[in-house]
Amino acid sequence: MLTRAEQIHREFFRPTASPAWEPPVDVLETASEVLLFVALPGVPAERVEAAIEDGQLIIAGTRTLPNELQTATIHRLELPQGRFMRRVNLPPGRYTNVRRAMVEGCLLIRLEKTERG
Repeated sequence: MLTRAEQIHREFFRPTASPAWEPPVDVLETASEVLLFVALPGVPAERVEAAIEDGQLIIAGTRTLPNELQTATIHRLELPQGRFMRRVNLPPGRYTNVRRAMVEGCLLIRLEKTERG
């Protein structure tokens, strides 16, 4: 079981070509908006950069150890630290009113759909 758990961990937090890791993302679409849930425990929403570019949402930032753990003896460290960046293809369309919030350890990004015209 431990081997399988470590394999799943590597799949979700796979490194990228640049010195950054990629957080897992869920993308959901409703009639009025696109919702993205990004697994970023311990990262405040206001410290995450997000931009739409060429039909992709680019999410970037840095996850650091809390100050009280900076000098602690670490026995196991599974949550990735350091720079992260993720590019997510968005459903076709135009978006406005981008909102961010932390929800149960995930960054929730809400992209409101606009009428084509």
